[in-house]
Amino acid sequence: MRAKKRIKWKKYIISVLLLLVMTAVAYGGYFFFHAYNAATEAYEEIDRPDGNSELRNAAVHIGKEPISLLLIGIEEYATSGENGRADSLIVVTLNPKTENVTITSIPRDTRVEFTEEEAGKYAGTHKINAAYSYGSMNDYGANKLTVEKVEQLLNIPIDEYVTVNFDGFRDLVNALGGVTVNIKEPFWEKDIYAGGERIYFEKGEKKLNGEEALAFVRMRKREINNIYSRDERQRQFIEATIDEAISTNTLFKVGEISKILGKNVTTSLSPTEIFQLQHVYSSINTAKIKSFELEGEGQIIDRIYYFVPSEEGLDNISNTLKQELELAMQEGAEDIEIKNN
Repeated sequence: MRAKKRIKWKKYIISVLLLLVMTAVAYGGYFFFHAYNAATEAYEEIDRPDGNSELRNAAVHIGKEPISLLLIGIEEYATSGENGRADSLIVVTLNPKTENVTITSIPRDTRVEFTEEEAGKYAGTHKINAAYSYGSMNDYGANKLTVEKVEQLLNIPIDEYVTVNFDGFRDLVNALGGVTVNIKEPFWEKDIYAGGERIYFEKGEKKLNGEEALAFVRMRKREINNIYSRDERQRQFIEATIDEAISTNTLFKVGEISKILGKNVTTSLSPTEIFQLQHVYSSINTAKIKSFELEGEGQIIDRIYYFVPSEEGLDNISNTLKQELELAMQEGAEDIEIKNN
């Protein structure tokens, strides 16, 4: 009798374990299905002759080789969702071999030249954040032109991009349950979702919701911006967001995040590539993230304010990022030449 009871008990345990495993697989499959569909909806490849940057000799393998991503934050609420401008431009390099990650901010006011092919009747000197607008208006491709302008500026290939609008940014932060940031200097900024009401940021650690986070990374017209710059705050926020995503169980929020991806985010990363990156960098140590900023100065030219990077500053950033991307090794220790427009 005892032997039969033990056998029945073992069978019961095995049945429960099998049920749990099956539930987990089904649950994971449910989430994978929704995330995959959302990532597919967000997918928008860059129109490139060989499918990769012209500054590459060959395509890179996501998750196996160093790659660069351009994060593009779009401001389009003032234009009713059409022909917006790139409010934020951030280059991220990822090296799966060394597990190094770098973040480089490109000031939105950086002075660049546009050809007639790129900007049509607006050809000439403009701020780099206008690339998204001109690419959209002239059917060149908003994301494509923005990527190419950053490539030309830094003399490095941009392998992939991720574009998110203000609503997507706000909703993603809220889906994470907020992001905790150590605010270095007090300031205020307008809340675009509350008729311009002020959001005050006090010095110290604070968990920001979506509206607060957007105001935190956007502020650039207050005097405090001179010592606590917008670029520094954006890099700081990215690191804090990575920490938040890793420390919290975002798996169970994937349904909510999926809705945001499909509506407010576009990316040249395919669903498979996104999951490959997630697999490689799911436990990244943010202490290893290196942040860089472009050296230069603000200048008034023809009554317009521009950020003008120094040649030395551009060379330094370009060489640093090439090393992170192991381009010397991949390109035969030769400098990459920028395509002449």
